[in-house]
Parts: sequence; C-alpha cells; structure tokens
Amino acid sequence: MKKFVRSLWNNQDGQDIAEYAVMLAVILVIVVGTIRLIGSNANKVFSSVASSVQ
Repeated sequence: MKKFVRSLWNNQDGQDIAEYAVMLAVILVIVVGTIRLIGSNANKVFSSVASSVQ
C-alpha cells in the first residue's frame, strides 16, 4: 500500500495539463477584461464622432 501511495504522490504526468489549464484561464480572463474595457471606450468614441458628424 505504501508503494502505491508513494507512486501516486510522485507521479507528475497530470501536472502539466493542470498548469496549462490554469495559464489558459488566466489568459482568457485578461483578454476578456481587455476587450470589455476597449469595447466600452470604443463605443463612447464612436458615439462622440457620430454626434459631431451630424
């Protein structure tokens, strides 16, 4: 039983997948936040330009 538990503890095959999933989640949060920020500012700029053209 000790050998089995020790082998599970030392097995690091799934560690890479978890690390990539965490990195992907962080990147997605940054990208979505940036798009939302730029999107709201761009909407204000386009509205301002449209009202000044009319």
